[in-house]
Amino acid sequence: MNVTPMIDVLLVLLIIFMAALPLTQKGVDINLPAETQAAQQNRPDTSQIVLEYTSDRRISVNKQDVTIRDLGDRLRDIFEQRKDKTMFIAADGRLPYGSIVEVIDFAKGAGVTKVGIVTEGMRRAAGVGGGN
Repeated sequence: MNVTPMIDVLLVLLIIFMAALPLTQKGVDINLPAETQAAQQNRPDTSQIVLEYTSDRRISVNKQDVTIRDLGDRLRDIFEQRKDKTMFIAADGRLPYGSIVEVIDFAKGAGVTKVGIVTEGMRRAAGVGGGN
């Protein structure tokens, strides 16, 4: 039995189906609604909160000096209205670990959910310059 004619017919059918496939696609034209004022007002707060802790134990939050006693209240004021509860800590490498943990405790008490540590290498890579 010769199967060559049957394979020829199958190949022709395959080519017909492949050629007809793009013709069967359907689409619906829709009009998107215009952007409203409310969509612009609900943008997330993109500013970052950076706490700097120097080797002489001076603390600043976004370049504003804060004492260790006022730190908890200051962070609470900042983070109670923010949706993004992330704070970055840029501390001097010579500070004892316990001092950094104390600042992290203040942050957690103020509602901060994520704490990022900025290293000296990160500062140098960003061109900000690090310590020493």
